[in-house]
Amino acid sequence: MVNFSIKLILPINMGNTAVSKEAFGFLKKLKENNNREWFAENKPHFKEIETEVKDFYNHLLEKMKEHDDIEKLKMFRIYRDVRFSKDKSPYKPHFAGSMSRNGAQLRGGYYLQLKPGETFIAAGFWEPNKEDLYRIRKELELDSTSFKSVVENSHFKKVWGGLEGDEVKTAPKGFSKSDANIDLIRKKAFIFIRRFTDKEVLASNFADEVNFSFKEIRPFFDLMSDILTTNLNGESLLN
Repeated sequence: MVNFSIKLILPINMGNTAVSKEAFGFLKKLKENNNREWFAENKPHFKEIETEVKDFYNHLLEKMKEHDDIEKLKMFRIYRDVRFSKDKSPYKPHFAGSMSRNGAQLRGGYYLQLKPGETFIAAGFWEPNKEDLYRIRKELELDSTSFKSVVENSHFKKVWGGLEGDEVKTAPKGFSKSDANIDLIRKKAFIFIRRFTDKEVLASNFADEVNFSFKEIRPFFDLMSDILTTNLNGESLLN
């Protein structure tokens, strides 16, 4: 899935297994005091919170490794790149991390943002390269049956809801706007998002719930991996 700006590879450290009220409290204060002076004064506290949050992400990683082959866990820095942004706030009032699957045959990625009032997880294909995007669109043009059987499954939708992602206004170049599957072909991203309340995030079983949700995305990842590693004749593209 998923390219999400600057990232930091984490060491494995299994300290905290839940998100604390203190972590959310710090993020709320940062949102209210998003300036370099306040952050400099509170940086020692931030480093403590950051370590705690990294421990939580690594705890989740270990759970994920029980049912998927994860290549690495990366965590985004809290510092914002404000060079090309109208918003000059120097810090992100949230923590975020992503996990990528291992090897060319396992496609898709996982993402978790921790933010008071705006915590969510996402899974799928955020910014697929042009070759992958074209291959997905051609598959949908040829036959969308398997794709729809996965994303419209009642159990799958109960966990993840509907498909999300930006799309072109009419039809991509080379595709007919009257195609029966144009609603899917127009997509520029193929992602699913699940949002959580603060109460759910701060509960002791939050990591289990996130892990469960990510595990339930597997039918979609299996299908998309098969599509992206074969041509339209079903022949493998992997050496």
